[in-house]
Amino acid sequence: MEATINNNGAGDAAIVVRNLRRRFGRQQVLNGVDLACPRGEITTIAGPSGCGKTVLLKHLNMLLRPDTGSIVIDGLEVTKIGERERDEVREKFGMLFQAGALFDSMTVFQNVAFPLVELTALGRGEIADRVAETLKAVGLQGMENKFPSEMSGGMQKRAALARALIRRPKILMLDEPTTGLDPTRTHQIHELVRATQRQFDLTAVMVSHDVPAVFEYSDRIAFMHGGKMEINGPVEQVMAAHNEKFELFLAGKASGIDGPPAAVAS
Repeated sequence: MEATINNNGAGDAAIVVRNLRRRFGRQQVLNGVDLACPRGEITTIAGPSGCGKTVLLKHLNMLLRPDTGSIVIDGLEVTKIGERERDEVREKFGMLFQAGALFDSMTVFQNVAFPLVELTALGRGEIADRVAETLKAVGLQGMENKFPSEMSGGMQKRAALARALIRRPKILMLDEPTTGLDPTRTHQIHELVRATQRQFDLTAVMVSHDVPAVFEYSDRIAFMHGGKMEINGPVEQVMAAHNEKFELFLAGKASGIDGPPAAVAS
């Protein structure tokens, strides 16, 4: 049974999802998801493999359209608008992909500057200033001329985060941002996400498998199971709720076997 513990802050939500459903073939991947992501907070979506976390994120950033249900972003229902309007809404987003998605043939400076060069009319000086400011925010000042292959995994994640922040989005989406990192670097990236979220006053939605450590850097937990939002609310209240499925998940005993296969919906 889905449970929303506390909706504090949801009245000023940047993102509101209602009864979202999506099927791939015979697999009901999203099965009536409800979610509110309050403005200026980090909402972390967690759950076993195959529960629909990444598919939900792809709906929030409008890479996928739902079969039914609604997604409201900054007061606009985005499931019923055309592609031009969707592109305008996407201007509000920064996206950090699981693999970072840096261009191997480009330096850090070129990677981070790329969205500004391609999508804005800013001059070279303005772009250089913005890149320098953003690299400083993620701890990569002085690394402008490095190529991704010359950097550690943690530094590559920082560069990818800088690129996600370069256009000063209002909403930051992160899909498993610490994949492939050791515990020390994972901790550092979590701290960096929290620091930049506060510095740039972002609403952040993060899919993560680093539980329960990631909850220290989150404001809200949205726990999915079997294509539904099993429980969601402020971190301290979710942790104290004694939800059986959530407790099994934290203990490493939950699985997504009642949901779609992980290859379809991680």
